[in-house]
Amino acid sequence: MNAPEWLKPGIYGAVIGAVVVSVVGFTWGGWVTGGTADERAMTMARDDVVAAMVPVCLDMAQNDQERLEKLAMIRAASTYQRRDALMETGWATMPGTDGPNRDIAAACLPALKL
Repeated sequence: MNAPEWLKPGIYGAVIGAVVVSVVGFTWGGWVTGGTADERAMTMARDDVVAAMVPVCLDMAQNDQERLEKLAMIRAASTYQRRDALMETGWATMPGTDGPNRDIAAACLPALKL
């Protein structure tokens, strides 16, 4: 079977065009793989949950009987240890969980305006 003379350049053009469109789409077009999309979705979900739990942390801090002592303890800690000090107060431990959450503690610190 003999292929038409125009078929070979047409196939090459289609293959090269597909490669160019793929490269442009993934580099400048914002295309991502399924794994990257899942990773970004999980990051966004975690950030949203942390942001939603900051008011709970602030409410726990506001209603704590030992609030002033605990705030003094947090202020006395060095800057890079304040998150751990906040975790020790129990304010970063959300109801129904066993232990404090580091991300919530880090987000709650600026909201406490220490």
